[in-house]
Formats: sequence, structure tokens, C-alpha cells
Amino acid sequence: MAIETGPQNFRDIMANKKNIKPPAYPWQDLALRVVAELNIPAKKRNAVFLTCKQHSKNFIEKCLNDTKELAKTGEGWRYFFKLVNKKS
Repeated sequence: MAIETGPQNFRDIMANKKNIKPPAYPWQDLALRVVAELNIPAKKRNAVFLTCKQHSKNFIEKCLNDTKELAKTGEGWRYFFKLVNKKS
């Protein structure tokens, strides 16, 4: 019967460490989903997080779905921000 001694050196500890932190709030997860689905550029990501923080999840999801349906070509993220500003 072998005895489990655990990691033997610092490299083993760092290899087993998970660097992924879950979002602290649900709106952050929603904002990450919007960023991924609409391919939002890095300079506009803060605006997405602010929008998701200020508005309800249902409102953001409705704007996201409308953007996917109506803005098939071009930069969909611009249309997303137009919808958010128009409906606010």
C-alpha cells in the first residue's frame, strides 16, 4: 500500500493550481457572454460591463437576441449599444 505524500516541490503545486476565477456577480457572467457572442472590441468591453450592471438580465438578453436577429452583417455590437440606449 503506497502512502500519498502530496506535491514534492513548488512546480507540482503550481501545475495543479487552477487560475480561472469565476465571476463575482451574475451580471459579470452575462457581460462576458455578450462580449463573446458579439465580438466586442477591447476598448468597448467596459461599456458592456457597465450596461449589464445597470440593467436587468432580461433587458440585456432581449437586446442581445434582437441584435443577433437584426444585425446579421457588419458590427453587431454597435447595434447592441443603439438598442440599449434607445430602450433605456
